[in-house]
Amino acid sequence: MDVEFSQNGASGVITLNRPDALNALTLSMVRDMTPVLNDWARDPSIEHVVIEGAGEKGFCAGGDIRALHDWGRAGEAEATGFYREEYALNHLIKTFPKPYIALIDGITMGGGVGVSVHGRFRVCTENTVFAMPETGIGLLPDVGGTYFLPRLPGFIGTYMVLTGARLRAADLCYAGIATHYVPTAQLESLKQELAARGDIDKTLDAFQADAGPPPLAEIRDAIDACFHADSVVDILAALAAADTDWARKQTDIINIKSPTSSAVALRQMRDGAQTDFNGCMQIEMRAVTRLMALPDFYEGVRAVILDKDNAPVWTPPEHASVAAGDIDKIFASLGADELQLGETHA
Repeated sequence: MDVEFSQNGASGVITLNRPDALNALTLSMVRDMTPVLNDWARDPSIEHVVIEGAGEKGFCAGGDIRALHDWGRAGEAEATGFYREEYALNHLIKTFPKPYIALIDGITMGGGVGVSVHGRFRVCTENTVFAMPETGIGLLPDVGGTYFLPRLPGFIGTYMVLTGARLRAADLCYAGIATHYVPTAQLESLKQELAARGDIDKTLDAFQADAGPPPLAEIRDAIDACFHADSVVDILAALAAADTDWARKQTDIINIKSPTSSAVALRQMRDGAQTDFNGCMQIEMRAVTRLMALPDFYEGVRAVILDKDNAPVWTPPEHASVAAGDIDKIFASLGADELQLGETHA
C-alpha cells in the first residue's frame, strides 16, 4: 500500500510508503488517510498520531505533479478535485483533536508540508530539507501555505515562496516551522517512548538536541529589508539596491520563476496574514483552480519534470508584464464551487 496504518501502543502511526517516489502524495493516499484519521479521533486507545515517511531520503516530496499535469491536460475533474480533497485533509490535520506528530526526516516539500506543518508537533532531523518551490513550476505555495508562511518571523515566508529556498534543521527551528530537532538515529527510540503513553511534551523535550546556528539569522535583516514590498517588481528593485552577492543571487533565482505564480504567491502572503485558516484554504482553492487553466503549470512541468531542460517559457515572460487585474481574477470567488470546510474534524 502507498500509505500504511498501524497502532503502536498509544500511537496511531501513518507511514507514507512510496519511497521510490520520495513518498509523493497521491489522491488515493489522501482518500485513505482521511477516514482513518477520523476513526482515530474517536478511538480512545489512540492518544496521538505519528506520521512518517518510508525510506531514507524523503518524508514527502510533494504531490503527484505528473498525475495533476495529465489530469489537467485531459480536462479531468481530478485536476482540481485532488486539491479539494487534499485541502480537506489539511483542515482535518489542523483541527485534529489529539496531538499530531510529524517526523519530517528527509525531503519535505509541497504536499508533504500540508500533512506535517499543521500538526501540533513537527520534528526535524539532520536530513530534513524543507521548501515550498511551487513558483518554479507555475503553481502556488498551497496546502495551507497561505496561512502558516505569513506567520513566520518577519518576511521569511515571502522569501521562501519567491525563491523556493531550502531550509535545513537549524533554520526550521529558528523560523518555528519545526518544534523539535531530533537526530535521525534517535527516531526509533523516540517512537517507542511515544508509544508508552507518557507525557508527549516531556518525551519530545527529552529527545531535543541542538540543531546548531541558523543561517537564516545571519540574513534575516536583509530578508526583511528586501522582501517587505507588495509587488515582485518592488522586491526586485530592493534587491538591486542592496547590491550584495546574496541579493544578486536572489534576483537571479526569482527571475527564473513563473512571473504569474510569483505574483500569486506574494498576494497569498499579504492576504493570508489577515485571514483565518479556512479563509486561506478558500483563497488557495480559487487560485489553484485558475492556475490549472493557465499555460505556466504545464510549461513548468514540461521544463522541470518531463523534458528536464529547465528552460521554461512563461506567459507572460517577465515580472513587470504581470497585470494586477489578471491576478485579481485569479483570486476572485468561485461562486457555487467555493471550497467548503467544516469547523472541526468530521
